[in-house]
Amino acid sequence: MSATNHVSRAEALKLWYDVTLGSVRSETPDLSARQMAVLFTVYLTPAPHTVRSLAAHLNVTKAVITRALDALGRHGFVDRARDPRDARSVLVQRTGRGSSYLTDFADRVRGRSRESIIASAAAA
Repeated sequence: MSATNHVSRAEALKLWYDVTLGSVRSETPDLSARQMAVLFTVYLTPAPHTVRSLAAHLNVTKAVITRALDALGRHGFVDRARDPRDARSVLVQRTGRGSSYLTDFADRVRGRSRESIIASAAAA
């Protein structure tokens, strides 16, 4: 990263590549970009989350959200439960395992960011 704290396109792509490569090489589940977007939305935006609200937020169909939630649920990253106020609606809930996964992911991003800053400073 440059000394002016501006991230070039190449640096941004290299950071994303390094983090993604670390994820692929790790023992953690290999999530698609769509699954990650759903997971980030559930954990980074205020609850409650429903299939309908997630679809609207991400501008995709409910079927797309359902498929992503199926995969995330298999990994234990989210739970689904009937909304007690509306039996037609399903609430998407956070889990400890999902929180741990995102904490580890954030730590990988932070670690790679620090490495990039140090390397850029050394090159300057």
